[in-house]
Amino acid sequence: MTRHFLADDDLTPAEQAEVLALAAALKADPFGAKPLDGPVTVAMIFDKPTLRTQASFAAGIAELGGHPMLIDGALAGIGKRESVADVARVLGRQAGQIVWRTYGQDAIEEMAAYSGVPVVNALTDEFHPCQLLADLLTISEHKGELAGLKVVFLGDAACNMGNSWALAGASAGMHVVLSGPDGYQPSDAMVERARAIAAGTGGSVSIEGDPSAAVAGADVVITDTWVSMGKEDEAAARLAELAPYQLNAALLAGAKPDAIVMHCLPAYRGKEITAEVLDGPQSVIWDEAENRRHAQKAVLTWLHERR
Repeated sequence: MTRHFLADDDLTPAEQAEVLALAAALKADPFGAKPLDGPVTVAMIFDKPTLRTQASFAAGIAELGGHPMLIDGALAGIGKRESVADVARVLGRQAGQIVWRTYGQDAIEEMAAYSGVPVVNALTDEFHPCQLLADLLTISEHKGELAGLKVVFLGDAACNMGNSWALAGASAGMHVVLSGPDGYQPSDAMVERARAIAAGTGGSVSIEGDPSAAVAGADVVITDTWVSMGKEDEAAARLAELAPYQLNAALLAGAKPDAIVMHCLPAYRGKEITAEVLDGPQSVIWDEAENRRHAQKAVLTWLHERR
């Protein structure tokens, strides 16, 4: 059966650890493995604005010996000009894998159902699983063992990053705290889904409305933009409601002295995070951005070997 990576829990905890170990090995020897030599074509579709995703996948596919085939989502008109299922059937005959950055989770699930080749979620409104693998790789580089660490996600905890942190953090045996005001917290169903994973890994997932209480004793503090793609018309309300969750020096002081700061970018200094923190000594954000390439190379390799 063809394996896909559509949500963080498509990998079991053991598989997640295996992919992270592979990512570390590929980072240590970037040109040592060519599993996509041939080259195998990987179709990359982008329906949303992109910098890190396109750059890291294109570079990573090339380093693996493959060919990154860029498809303009607007020109393809997927779901409008022709159905997702028909596009999947076409691309499955042209490419060895499909990477898609899009809106609805239902669309990427349909792509996977009809493609016949592995499909990778490069971001949807509900999940950002490739970013989480990069985040976990970055944390392991700076902290060593993942299990048992306290990780705090601040701000709009109902966003795709909040959902992915709940699932991936639980899979890694971490203690994940999601901190946002009412209306900005993950659904009960998502929390229960993550807690079911945590029950088997020794991790935990909790909701904390008070940002100071959430950050207390944290090993890792994470935030993301407060106005995600598609939420621009809510910008004023979001900035006002989320202001107490800004990742600034005063709030960070409540975490452990050696806590690290993460942000998946793009970042808006002075809004969800201050310049002092983003550009400060506890920030590992640029390592995190680089690690998208290494983590995604590991996912592509892992799926290719199981196709």
